[in-house]
Amino acid sequence: MTFQKGESGNPAGRPRGIRDKRSVLAEQLLEDDADAIVRKAIDLAKTGDGGALKLCIERICPSLKQRPLMFELPPMQSAADAAAGIAAITQGLAEGTLTAGEAADLSKMVGIFAEALALSDIENRITKLEEITKAREAKSGLRVAS
Repeated sequence: MTFQKGESGNPAGRPRGIRDKRSVLAEQLLEDDADAIVRKAIDLAKTGDGGALKLCIERICPSLKQRPLMFELPPMQSAADAAAGIAAITQGLAEGTLTAGEAADLSKMVGIFAEALALSDIENRITKLEEITKAREAKSGLRVAS
C-alpha cells in the first residue's frame, strides 16, 4: 500500500503536542522535589563538581544560536546588484556590525540570489530566441533543425 506524500499512515494516531506517559510521569515525580534538586546541583557546582558546574552553566547561559540580523542590504533587482550587496556586507564586517560568520552567510545568500537572477535572465533570453526562431520559421516556411 502506498501513501500520499505528506499524509500520515495512521491519521487516527496520537495528535501533535500530546506528551507520552513517561514524560508526564517524570514531570510529576520531579515536581515536588525540583527546588531541592536544583539547589543540590548549585551546591555541587560551588564545591567544584565539574558535571554539576557544566549543567548549571548550560542552563544559565545557553549557547547562542543565530540571532536576527538588523542589517540592511541595498535593493537587489538584478545579478549586477550583487556587487553592491557584497560591498555592503564587507563594510558591515569592517565596522563590526556583522560577525565573520554572519557576513559569510549573507554573502552566500547574495550569491544564490545573483545566480537565481542570472539563470532567470538566461531562461528569458532562450525563450525569446525560441520565439524569434519560430516566427522566422513560420514566415519563411522553413524549419530550422533543433
